[in-house]
Amino acid sequence: MSGDGSAGPASTTASTGDGPPGDATAAAGGGPSTASGVDAEPRPATYYHLARAVLYREFLIFVRYPANAIGGIVVSLFFFAALFVGGQLLAGRALADSIEGIVVGYFLWTLSVGAYSSVSNDIGSEVQWGTLERHITTPFGFAPVALLKGVAKVVRTFLTSAVILAVMLLATGTRLSLAPVTVVAVAGLSIVSVLGLGFAAGGVTVLYKRIGNWLNLLQFGFVGLISAPVFDLPWTRVLPLAHGSAMLQRAMVDGTRLWEFPPADLALLVAVAGGYLAGGYLVFQLATRRARRLGVLGDY
Repeated sequence: MSGDGSAGPASTTASTGDGPPGDATAAAGGGPSTASGVDAEPRPATYYHLARAVLYREFLIFVRYPANAIGGIVVSLFFFAALFVGGQLLAGRALADSIEGIVVGYFLWTLSVGAYSSVSNDIGSEVQWGTLERHITTPFGFAPVALLKGVAKVVRTFLTSAVILAVMLLATGTRLSLAPVTVVAVAGLSIVSVLGLGFAAGGVTVLYKRIGNWLNLLQFGFVGLISAPVFDLPWTRVLPLAHGSAMLQRAMVDGTRLWEFPPADLALLVAVAGGYLAGGYLVFQLATRRARRLGVLGDY
């Protein structure tokens, strides 16, 4: 009989030990089950988490592969040195009178090339690796991921272009107005339109795959857009980079602050940036949808 009494508590302990910890707690206290330090359900990821992850990834790439970043700076400085020395040999005094404009234009060109290639090349790489479909099936979709990657690389490009600008100013002895808020705002809005072009180019890449030579050719077209005569041809202001380049020249060469620009100029800068970004995003979405219909989204 004593054995039966000892078996009762033992069986009770075994039954509570077989169930999850919450059952034992509920049985002991009679209240709802809670697991300390462990969420019952994983919290859904938000765009904040996505942006933080993308920025952290870009930071790790920059830190772990510094030779590539330094190489990009050296190549950009080499091209500027060739432009500067060649211009001195050919133009002489005329180049010295316009060196400020050349430095500002080259600074904006490095930013625009970085923004454009960050989106178009990233989409091209996803197509080549066969991972594009995996990104598209995520809860966020591939376009927001690609856009945030582009923004992260624009931030990195701003840092490297700032180094290039500092070296150019020291090498040429040029003095410019470097108001951080004005320069970042005007230059940032200027290259947003280039992000839109990158999206459109990425959409074409999804359809036609290997078009790298055409994509690289467009980068040299940025030179014409940056040097567009917006004062003589006002209609060129609606082109990407043209209006922003003229405003950046006024900001860095003439010392105009952001709040000193006419509201119409600021509104046009924002409208051009938003228009080309929305248009490029639309082209990318349409191209991706057509690639799905043709069954070539994952092909390469």
